[in-house]
Amino acid sequence: MNSKSKPGYCLFDNVSIEDVNKLEEYKQKVFPIVEKYNGTYTVIGGPLRHIEGNWKPHYLVMIEFPSYELANKWYDSEEYMELKMLRHSAGQYNAVIMEGF
Repeated sequence: MNSKSKPGYCLFDNVSIEDVNKLEEYKQKVFPIVEKYNGTYTVIGGPLRHIEGNWKPHYLVMIEFPSYELANKWYDSEEYMELKMLRHSAGQYNAVIMEGF
């Protein structure tokens, strides 16, 4: 590994929300856990222009972490496990964790 870690990103596409109240509860609780893993939100919704391909994103959320490893530690952590289940019970999502440049 080089002296400067590459950032890690978690990208969520909120495909559909069936329970807004559960999602609101999730949002209130998730920020401190993301911060604990030094994550910062870089995208939360907003205007979107589809420019190529067949992908039809709905509502994108991206979180940046200092490293790919830290992004995975956050997603797999005990602290996030219950919130992940809460989010899954609120709707349908696509998500990836990727290494940045």
